[in-house]
Amino acid sequence: MIPRETVSRIFEAAKIEEVVGRYVTLKRRGANLIGLCPFHNEKTGSFNVSPSKGIFKCFGCSKAGNAIGFIMEIEQCSYVEALKTVASMYNIQVEERQLSDEDKQKQDDRESMLVVNDFANKWFQEQLTQTPEGSAIALSYLRQRGLRDDIIKLFQIGYAPEKTKFWEVAKKAGYNEKYLLNDAANPPYVGTGICAKSQDGRLYDRFRGRVIFPFISVSGKIVGFAGRILVQNDKAGKYVNSPTSLIYEKHNELFGLYQAKQEISRNDACYLVEGQMDVIQLVQSGIKNVVASGGTALTYQQIRLIHRFTENINLLYDGDKAGIKAAMRGIDMMLEEGLNVRIILLPDGEDPDSFARKTNAADLQEFLLNNQQDFIRFKTKLLSEEANNDPTKRSEMITTIAQSIAMIPDIIKRQVYVKETAVLLAFPEDILAKKVRELRAKHMEDVKRKANPSSQIVTGEKDDSTPSTTPIQTPPQLVNIPQVLTPREKNILNLLQVIVRYGEHIIYQFEDGRTLSVGEYIINELRADNMEFDNPLHKQIIDEFSNNYSDEFIAATFYQYHPDPAINQFAAEMIADKYQLSRIYNKQTVSENVVQEVERDEREDLPDVVQRLLLELKYTIVTERLDALHTLLEKARDDWQMQLTLLEQKQLLEQIRAQLCKALGNRVIV
Repeated sequence: MIPRETVSRIFEAAKIEEVVGRYVTLKRRGANLIGLCPFHNEKTGSFNVSPSKGIFKCFGCSKAGNAIGFIMEIEQCSYVEALKTVASMYNIQVEERQLSDEDKQKQDDRESMLVVNDFANKWFQEQLTQTPEGSAIALSYLRQRGLRDDIIKLFQIGYAPEKTKFWEVAKKAGYNEKYLLNDAANPPYVGTGICAKSQDGRLYDRFRGRVIFPFISVSGKIVGFAGRILVQNDKAGKYVNSPTSLIYEKHNELFGLYQAKQEISRNDACYLVEGQMDVIQLVQSGIKNVVASGGTALTYQQIRLIHRFTENINLLYDGDKAGIKAAMRGIDMMLEEGLNVRIILLPDGEDPDSFARKTNAADLQEFLLNNQQDFIRFKTKLLSEEANNDPTKRSEMITTIAQSIAMIPDIIKRQVYVKETAVLLAFPEDILAKKVRELRAKHMEDVKRKANPSSQIVTGEKDDSTPSTTPIQTPPQLVNIPQVLTPREKNILNLLQVIVRYGEHIIYQFEDGRTLSVGEYIINELRADNMEFDNPLHKQIIDEFSNNYSDEFIAATFYQYHPDPAINQFAAEMIADKYQLSRIYNKQTVSENVVQEVERDEREDLPDVVQRLLLELKYTIVTERLDALHTLLEKARDDWQMQLTLLEQKQLLEQIRAQLCKALGNRVIV
């Protein structure tokens, strides 16, 4: 059996649009995606995918389900096999095992805690609207803040009274005390923590006298609460949150995501604020695609939750120094996760809550639309003011901005931002690009080191804790690239060189947002034509790319630091400047009467380079087969039947070669 935690990870990671998108070409239509159903024959797309709900539905054949159900249907496999398939898509390791008694107990604890939270949530709502204490204290406070009843209901806001004790109500209803409390000292932190014990052993309600804001998971489960104090008390915090438990981790949740997910998907954008009231006031003002980090420093888990529904995020923070610092902290993290980041700073002294209350809905929407800054302009403006023409500070500013650009996984986006930043800062583009590449390489090494902490980096510095002698290894002669290459060998090495150097570079983006890298394109083309390399090392290079490619994959780094010495030596040969791909020259007008050929970097023309190299390989293979046919025809002079068959083959191959020659621009291949 696959452990429940692993199953949860798979479901949390799986984006329905990504899973389905591997089998079906999808196009966006509002909040949903549409395509041709893979389960029945149709010419007009009736197959719908809802990212916000995590489901697919075909209105033609009525098939429907989630990501796992889709894989089960299309692959005709079992539930467990489908889980494994989706897990492999997201590099989640699956280890099957029999559930131990401990695992079964943990599963029971989780379910019991969710039941307790659901009971508490309904009780808190009743206390707010149906009791004199709740109406007089908490409901009047919310209405003073301008909240409508429909908004209070939407966010399931409640109240924990001072007089009536929840723990008494819960125990009377039969709920186990262990799930009301929280064993914070002993992982896995069983219990909701809605109640607590004083030093003398008496039970009390953690949230008493506070307005309650429930945290609702993406799937609609009540996983925790935040309680806001209603009276000024210097000894008590403004907010109290549920403690960490089996079902709740503050840093993994976003307030308002359950209510906002569909609007985020529909608008393909998300506003991120700090507090619960910020979210609620903005929603009441018509800004429905908004979530809050809940007063915590932004985490990668929270960013990934947003990324499930959109790649576009707008940081909406206070215009004071604290708000600006909060915005700065989160930018690099979001860029690293592949999000497009914009920043909106409110007027000084305002927060989203206060600004929304004093601004009508139309003006608020206009302000948010007109005051968005991309992270480059935001950082440049902010850091330029701090630098104040100081050369040292200006240097630090450029490095800081380059560091942010280096976080971006997409090579095309990085190049665009390098170009734009160079213009904004009046700084040489080539130097900035070099710095970004250096920082990107360092970042990827850091990522790799964290992923594999047992690996050691050789620095050249002596460690006194280790022996002074080290084993001497004779470098193996693993790669033997001949000095004189046949046309086919040259073609193959050129293709492999492109994969090793630029395999991760994106050369095509589909309308539905999917991308195609250099390595993926080459491998797909080879497999489509049933072409496979004879050389085991060459085949391994291809297989290693297919098995390891991901958003964070950098081909040159991967192959250079591969544990197989044959691969890393081959990579070194391919990356070395002495093995240059054929150069592309463009005619450029120098003056009115002078035109000269200007050499271009191969990276600027990767789509053309890759296409040409594939065509050249196919041309070479066809030519080799034609040469072989000529030999066979010579040997079959007396066999008219054989000659006829060979001539038919020759005619077909000549037609193919003519087509290839035309595609290559009638170039002579040597």
